[in-house]
Amino acid sequence: MRWAIRNAPSSIGRQMPERLWAPPLGAVKLGDFVRTSPISTSFGFDRGNPIDRYYIENFLSRNAGDIRGRVLEIGDNSYTVRFGGPRVDQSDVLHVDAGNPAATIVGDLSQSGVLPPAAFDCIVLTQTLHLIFDMRKALAELARSLKPGGTLLVTVPGISPVDAGEWGYTWYWSLTQLALGKLLAEYFDEKDVVTETFGNVFAAGCFLQGLATSEVPASKLDILDASFPVIVTGKAVKRAL
Repeated sequence: MRWAIRNAPSSIGRQMPERLWAPPLGAVKLGDFVRTSPISTSFGFDRGNPIDRYYIENFLSRNAGDIRGRVLEIGDNSYTVRFGGPRVDQSDVLHVDAGNPAATIVGDLSQSGVLPPAAFDCIVLTQTLHLIFDMRKALAELARSLKPGGTLLVTVPGISPVDAGEWGYTWYWSLTQLALGKLLAEYFDEKDVVTETFGNVFAAGCFLQGLATSEVPASKLDILDASFPVIVTGKAVKRAL
């Protein structure tokens, strides 16, 4: 195993979780979490910005310099616009539904040939790979469509609710850091793949309940513990010829 595995840099927060005093057996107070249904059933979108998005947007912000040239995003181009800005020359959107007005390319990412070859300087693939049963076919297509030197920025769920809405019927996977790294290394040189994890036990619990970022201290979210990956990220660069 040669691809890089690491936590986020120290600017994100402390690298190890706090070691706090543990209450004795029978003294734990569960408060608002004493429930068998979550506070929000839509990941927290109905309450504000979901906790997983805090980590996703942090990852994209740190890698914003790679969002440049011709950029492909899935579903819409909101992150391309937000993080790429004037560095983006052309913005493309892939969607499975031809009725989506934002789509410039229509098709199934796991179908060979849906994307033009060696066309993109960057592909922003957030929270999509786990919705595709044959992830290997999708990654092969993504790698084929990148220009030499192009970058794939990918995020996948680790600890997460399963969507109860429109994407529930195609939610196949949650991934560990090891799984994502091994998958990416099948289509990119191992030296050009970096994976990271974001989250801790507090963040995971709050995300499962559907709390929004504004409801929890950012200082608690910024503590990273690889044992509780809310979000797993990968950056893979296509080796230049």
